[in-house]
Order: sequence, then structure tokens, then C-alpha cells
Amino acid sequence: WLKVSQPDFGCLLDSMEVGEGGLIDSTKLIAPKVEGEIAFVLKKPLEAQMSIGALISAIDFALPAIEVIDSRVADWKIAYEDTIADNASSARFILGTKPVRLDDIDLSLCGMRLCKNGRVVSTGVGAACLENPLNAVRWLANTLSAFETKIPAGTILLSGAMGPVSPVSAGDFVELSISGMGGCKVRF
Repeated sequence: WLKVSQPDFGCLLDSMEVGEGGLIDSTKLIAPKVEGEIAFVLKKPLEAQMSIGALISAIDFALPAIEVIDSRVADWKIAYEDTIADNASSARFILGTKPVRLDDIDLSLCGMRLCKNGRVVSTGVGAACLENPLNAVRWLANTLSAFETKIPAGTILLSGAMGPVSPVSAGDFVELSISGMGGCKVRF
């Protein structure tokens, strides 16, 4: 994938969200790639050192998500510092429209399939994201606590890639499917 060997984080802005089934103007991007992820929507704030039980009770629901990453660094030859400086290389995101309760899905074993123009370009499982996407959420809460920052209720969190990224360009149609969760799609 990318040669970044530790988690990173950035901010999702309202201007980065693209509606499910929407269209992304690829002329506004430099070298876009897509990845399949699980998004979590919080009903309670997250704090440092939360138990898994407390973390689960703070999450309202999960959604399948496509993250469009992009980089200003030539040929994606990025280091950890580059991705942090570039808002975790995050450019756009697309969310599925059917919320899933955490009780209804096995986050570690759920399979992910990402298709581009009808062809599978990436597969993976929840365990590819720090063994369980909830570990990524807990990592973020603990990391932000060093900056005396809590994650407020209502926040949308993307947990991280479940499989390899795939480059995209104008004319591409991308569909994500996550077992037990459904999917989402977007056109470039």
C-alpha cells in the first residue's frame, strides 16, 4: 500500500463529503486513490483510555465508507510526516446510507470488496485495520488526548483502510461492499 507504517489522522470537513452515488470532479484532485473503510458515528464523546465496552457504547452506528485520498507529494513517495502535513492525505469521503448497529456485525471478520468499473481492485477484512477497526478508534482517542482534545458526539470517524488502495481517474465508477453492512458508490 502506502509506505506509512503507523496510524495517522486528519480532519474530515463538510466540504469533503460526497453524497452516496454522487459525482466527484477529478480535475479538483491531483493523484486520487480510493480505499474501503468503516465509518463510525458517535453518540457520546470519546476520551482517552476508554475500555472497549465504553467505546462501543459511545458509538451510535457504523456505515460503509469510501475514502478518496490524494497527495501533493510526487508519485506518492510519502513519509509519515508528509501524510500528517497533508491532512492524512484525505480528500473526499462517501458514506453508505444504511446505519448498522455494532451488535449486528463482526468488525474483525467482515469482508470488504472494492470494485472499479465492475472489476474487483481491492479486497480485505476489518482485521486489516489494527486487528479491529475499533482499535483504530481507540488509538485516535488516546492520541488526541495528548493534545487535550476530546472527540465530540456526532463526529464521523473513518477507521482506516481495510485493504489496498486503488488509483482512480475521470470516468471511473467505484463501488464498495462490506459484508453485513452493505455498500456505497461514487463516480469520477
